[in-house]
Amino acid sequence: MKTIGVIGAGSWGTALATVLAGKGCKVRIFDVDEQHLRRMESNRENTDYLPGVELNENISFAYTNEDAVKGADVVLFSAPAQHFRSAAEAARPYITEDMLIINVAKGIERGTHKRLSQIAEDLFDMDHYVVLSGPSHAEEVGRRMPTTVAVASRKLASAEAIQDLFMTDRFRVYTSNDVIGLELGGALKNIIALGAGISDGMGFGDNAKAALMTRGLAEIMRLGEKLGAQKETFGGLAGTGDLIVTCCSMHSRNRRCGFLIGEGMAPDEAVKEVGMVVEGMFTAEAAYELAKEVGVEMPITDAIYKVTRGELAASDAIELLMGRDKKHEQG
Repeated sequence: MKTIGVIGAGSWGTALATVLAGKGCKVRIFDVDEQHLRRMESNRENTDYLPGVELNENISFAYTNEDAVKGADVVLFSAPAQHFRSAAEAARPYITEDMLIINVAKGIERGTHKRLSQIAEDLFDMDHYVVLSGPSHAEEVGRRMPTTVAVASRKLASAEAIQDLFMTDRFRVYTSNDVIGLELGGALKNIIALGAGISDGMGFGDNAKAALMTRGLAEIMRLGEKLGAQKETFGGLAGTGDLIVTCCSMHSRNRRCGFLIGEGMAPDEAVKEVGMVVEGMFTAEAAYELAKEVGVEMPITDAIYKVTRGELAASDAIELLMGRDKKHEQG
């Protein structure tokens, strides 16, 4: 059976570890928070981020990158997007050419505006690099609820190998060659989910949220096409699918954070209240700056970014968006 090294013991990394361990894979989990790992090892449960999910006996714990990665067939990175670079650099000395690498984080690096695969290009053989994305809350995957995702690599054989690795009767995987589209769909929907939460928190109805999601997808597609993604990807699992689940689910930390802001809580206090990384807060900044850099109009992203920065009240953002000049929907 395959040996899997998992870098990052948050909810998503733990959930995917349970899928693989359930198939008989030997899974070794590493995290920079040693005390968190020790609690997981002692409790056989990730009580901090994925409570209620018992950890399979095939899951063990590594207290160094070397112990997690050395001799593995596959290395799965599930560190938060803003920490992917440091996590990848720390694991790189122990990764060999024959290993497959999966990244499941969703975000754009602040400052550089790089997608995570662009960071990976300086560290790994990209023929062996695979992105996994789609509508997939860890809370449901960990409990074996039916879930479908997509995986993409520039080399189809690598995507197909990861498809085979993960496929179960409750976890279905499709392949793609659009790494850019999968990454941008997964990253940018977190911004729109913040907006959906803000709308819900302010007491607006389904009409407002549906419009926000639809027009949000339109601007995601504009940026994606500008950066080389395939338009069709955004109508699939990593685009529309992930957008729906993140904007509408009680499990979504981005929507939950937005909801608190919509109720009147300060953005930094809302993040603290959620208690986990809210990727959309970081991605909003990166996407706002990236859109300006490449000349793509993203009014919803602009407004949400300014709200999260405290530069614009949520009520003023709604008025700003609703008061924009009239235009053709396909324009």
